[in-house]
Amino acid sequence: MRVLMLSDVYFPRINGVSTSIETFRRQLPAHGVTSTLLAPDYGGDAPAGDDIDVLRIAGRPVPGDPEDRIMRWRDACRAVDALSLDDYDAIHIQTPFLAHYLGSRLRRKTGLPTVVTYHTLFEDYLHHYAPWLPRSALRALARRLSRQQCNAVDAVIAPSSAMAERLRDYGVRQPVHILPTGIPVAHYAKGDGARFRARFGFTAERPLALYVGRLAFEKNLHFLLDVAEQLRNRKSSARILLAGDGPANAPLRQAVRSRGLTDSVAFVGYLSREDDLPDCYAAADAFVFGSKTETQGLVLLEAMAAGLPVVCLAEMGVRDVVANCAAARTPPAEAEPFAQALIDLLADPGRQTTLARAARAHAAEWSDTAMAARLAVLYRQLTAPHPRTVPGDLNGKPVQG
Repeated sequence: MRVLMLSDVYFPRINGVSTSIETFRRQLPAHGVTSTLLAPDYGGDAPAGDDIDVLRIAGRPVPGDPEDRIMRWRDACRAVDALSLDDYDAIHIQTPFLAHYLGSRLRRKTGLPTVVTYHTLFEDYLHHYAPWLPRSALRALARRLSRQQCNAVDAVIAPSSAMAERLRDYGVRQPVHILPTGIPVAHYAKGDGARFRARFGFTAERPLALYVGRLAFEKNLHFLLDVAEQLRNRKSSARILLAGDGPANAPLRQAVRSRGLTDSVAFVGYLSREDDLPDCYAAADAFVFGSKTETQGLVLLEAMAAGLPVVCLAEMGVRDVVANCAAARTPPAEAEPFAQALIDLLADPGRQTTLARAARAHAAEWSDTAMAARLAVLYRQLTAPHPRTVPGDLNGKPVQG
């Protein structure tokens, strides 16, 4: 079967949505599903990972967020109209902006079954980008639009049970299927940590607690600076390493300088997923994550695939990732107990081998091949005249709401 995917974001723009789309597209053909993806053109040469089934649409930068692009509606419509739509069996909408309205237009035109993946908890994000508006109004707007969009398609995919619960609270009546994005487990187990430490001048003796992701305000990164301050005050030699880039990069660097944390926090910028990122994971001793708004938290699984124990806040989708994981610590959302949990973990090197084994075993349960197989099943159920079953959650239980 063949699926038309529509997204307002894709590589080279690095985030969880881009990663999810690429991961599923890479694995779906093994399960009899091919896809065409329509996504923004970010200028310059086509990204190395593009294939003939990635249609790039010209656009303009998003005001206040130059990393993103707004596709031109007419160009997107022309690109889709040029396709032989009779060759497609389903539509998969990945984002709620132009891509959603284009997908809705195609659904009305073709009658193809349409599914949307609800990747992002927008009610917890919008105030970072429109701080001059009341939070209550922004939350209400996000909930109303989410409800309308999800009820306008045939099925909804939520990457975690917490997100599925939130959507039902919004009033989403369509079936909601819990389907996380999987990870290429073997890829993150092959890094060279010594090479990475030598490249950035980190000594072998000093413990590194790693964060990987966008440097964005909604990631609660100032909390990690509070943790770094606690580490310094407790005479811990551990250093927090921030890998990534984003709109909060400059403010975070300024905060590190003004708080006297330059020896406790290090920035290594954007890292390529193919080569640099596995080395970065391998160089670390633990992974730290303070976000409260993650719909899943793929980076935690990547870290565990590399054998890293995790200290994180068990909020939203992260709860699913760390549930029943012996390699995860989930202290309260306060800098002092969080720092102490990290110190305790790093102070017991004798347990590192055991924790690494537990982390890798847990990550293996979330493989990209297993999750792609479940998505292929969902596509076929949507296109079948009389679907009998629905994909299960991670425990094999039905999740249709």
